[in-house]
Amino acid sequence: MKKVNPLLIIILALGVFGIITTEMGIIGVLPQVTQKFNISSSQAGWLVSIFALVVAISGPFLTLLASGINRKVILLTAVLIFAISNIVYAYTTMFEVMLIFRIIPAIFHPVFFSVALVTAAQLVPPEKSTKAVTKVFAGITVGFAFGVPLTSYLADKISLEVAFLFGAVVSIIAFVGILAWLPSMPVKEKMSYGKQLGILRKPLLWLNVVTVIFIFAAMFSVYSYFAEYLGQVTHMNGSWISIMLMAFGIIMIFGNFLFGGLLHKSITKTVIMFPLLYAVTYLFVYYLGSYFIPMIIIIIIWGAVHSGGLIVSQAWLTTEAREAPEFGNSLFISFSNLGITIGTSIGGWFISHSGIHQLIWIGIMFSLLAFLSIMIKLKISKSSERGRKGIMN
Repeated sequence: MKKVNPLLIIILALGVFGIITTEMGIIGVLPQVTQKFNISSSQAGWLVSIFALVVAISGPFLTLLASGINRKVILLTAVLIFAISNIVYAYTTMFEVMLIFRIIPAIFHPVFFSVALVTAAQLVPPEKSTKAVTKVFAGITVGFAFGVPLTSYLADKISLEVAFLFGAVVSIIAFVGILAWLPSMPVKEKMSYGKQLGILRKPLLWLNVVTVIFIFAAMFSVYSYFAEYLGQVTHMNGSWISIMLMAFGIIMIFGNFLFGGLLHKSITKTVIMFPLLYAVTYLFVYYLGSYFIPMIIIIIIWGAVHSGGLIVSQAWLTTEAREAPEFGNSLFISFSNLGITIGTSIGGWFISHSGIHQLIWIGIMFSLLAFLSIMIKLKISKSSERGRKGIMN
């Protein structure tokens, strides 16, 4: 294997950081966007929802179409599109143009993410691939920890234009790093569309997909209302909530590497443990949520566990997609977005009917459903394995 620059994995993580900052950073600057374009909050909300919707729908198809293209070309094109989109956000005076440039990078989001994960794994020896993927995944957690609040801070303290240009600069740095250090990676043996789509015929893959949906629904049914919960139940003021959001994001970075190490030791045991750990964490959130100091400690634990859901569910889904890893990763991105949509929607409905404090039971319910789907998959897998051995004997 040709020696690659050790900073290349960091550059791929930076590319992911830029994508998350572009995708999620808009949430923190919606008030400034509504003011700039003189639109309603619901109209501005389309900048968030249209991005997630396009990612969920287009992911597998675009990744499939790009499967025969040189991976370096794909990565460079994607980060360039994100850089251009952020520049457009900064200077356009038309809301419709900004909306269009939310759709375009959303198309490239799952393609970049899928290819970056596979590329990271292929740049290192097989025994180090899990750690390489974990480092790229860290770009997500760092994006939540620093990219999103920093975008909001720049818009508040300097200007909306500077906030968006920050996202553009990050993507440009990633573009230069990939251009300079990533060797050309043409696809030597292009896998046919039929062979890639063939993994969809595996029943066990769909059980893993269901698990991913439940895990993300468990995570975001509550996290989406994080600030509201802390305000109403824990009675934290705006400053404390901001601090807790930052602390949550920072601890996610450490949690990412913690779960990466656990997955390296045993994927199955880590996957079984995760939803149970999340359910227990939610019980603490529920019963101690009204206590200020204990809740600070719980948020630190919660952030570490929350970050595990990203890498644990990705590792679980791709165990059944080894024949087409990039297509498998695109399925992960699409169905995780579906899980976020389901969790957030049901969580919002439950709040309106039962109140913010009772929301925690929805998170626990989805955690237990994830655990149930994992155990069903393992039982079916074990029965199939016994059946194969019986036939061979």
